[in-house]
Amino acid sequence: MRTGVIMPFEPIAKPEPSEPAPRKRRSQAAGRWPDLLGLLRRKPETDLDSLSKRILLPSLPVTDEEMARAMHQDRGQKLARQEMWPELAQVIEYTDAARLRTPGGENATTLLAVGARADVVSAAEDALHDGSEPDPFGIDALEEMQSDCSDSYPCALIVALAHIDIGWAWRATATDRTRAAHELRFLEHFKRAEDMLAPFDGVDLDAPSLAAAQCALLAARRQPRMRVADDYERLIDLDPDSPRHMRALGEALLPARYGSYEMLDLEARRTASRTGEIWGAGAYAWVYLDALALDPDAMARLDADFFVDGLRDIVARRRDQHVINQLSAFCGIVMAPKTGKQRVSAPQEAARRRIHDCLDWLLENHLQELHPLIWSQTLLSPGLTPSLPSRRALVLKGRQTALRIIAQCFEEDIADGSSIAFSSSGMYRLPAL
Repeated sequence: MRTGVIMPFEPIAKPEPSEPAPRKRRSQAAGRWPDLLGLLRRKPETDLDSLSKRILLPSLPVTDEEMARAMHQDRGQKLARQEMWPELAQVIEYTDAARLRTPGGENATTLLAVGARADVVSAAEDALHDGSEPDPFGIDALEEMQSDCSDSYPCALIVALAHIDIGWAWRATATDRTRAAHELRFLEHFKRAEDMLAPFDGVDLDAPSLAAAQCALLAARRQPRMRVADDYERLIDLDPDSPRHMRALGEALLPARYGSYEMLDLEARRTASRTGEIWGAGAYAWVYLDALALDPDAMARLDADFFVDGLRDIVARRRDQHVINQLSAFCGIVMAPKTGKQRVSAPQEAARRRIHDCLDWLLENHLQELHPLIWSQTLLSPGLTPSLPSRRALVLKGRQTALRIIAQCFEEDIADGSSIAFSSSGMYRLPAL
């Protein structure tokens, strides 16, 4: 389907189961992290730690991106707690229509809705993790609010997304003994979310948030593979500037979800073709980014040259340091050499090395400041969100990891005692005193 076509909700299954060429890399890492928070090492650890002290890079424990995200999320939560639903609905309609985003590209509408339902969802999640039945008071209160604002799509969106979050919490807390019962509750919540959103159409209302919610409902469809590409095409065509939707498409097209490696590459190419005026080849890289982080075998159909062209087009259009840190961490960590018994085919290894080598020009030409949380979060396997270390520990680990990777990249440049410094004017070398 193409933009402009009505987006009816199909019934959910019934409850039943131009830059300089990159310089030649002076040294290649011989290994990758052997455990969750391990670090790249080629030389002994003390050597890299010593070299990393000669990397002079401003570090921001709290970034503009984090502050912008917190501002939108806190605003949504505040308006919900004060039961200022008409005001919140008006704000969501505005941010949706304006495609308002944070500096790093996160949708403001998404963050407002997260804050608005946070109290209800957190209470339900806590109860389920404690082995208890969630108190229905919170979700019932949201349902009552929505019935009073039945013609407001933002209000319906908040309640529907709360049901989706609670549904996922039921599935995530299932044990072998409770799996069938929890899956039933998962489907019930998703069915209720569908009912909430049925009167509203994302294309007619020019509301990407509604199209994104329809994509979220794929998890409970009986045959999601039949519509995943069309649903995400509508969403991306409504909001082509947002990389979040493209990254979500890539994850959704993995064989473990609703697609295949062939579908992944096809849709990455189609998305790049449709968004070329905005991103150049960038959409191809965005679609693959999370897919590669989740499933290294997604490299099977990857066109490495197309992907690298995409990275270059992204940084030519989005110079925000949040994005530069994201791409640098991806190339330096996710695309690092494999260790141990992990083996890939020669073409896949060549593609991995090609992308990993992009770290050179990302650091030399674009990195100006370090965002440590991005690097520590990239170290964590996707989905491992429970029991995360403290924020301070994540910041420290992210900084240590980034500096060690950068030191390894330039180890021959600084082995004589010189230093590498980064600033808004670019990267430069300081000779040893």
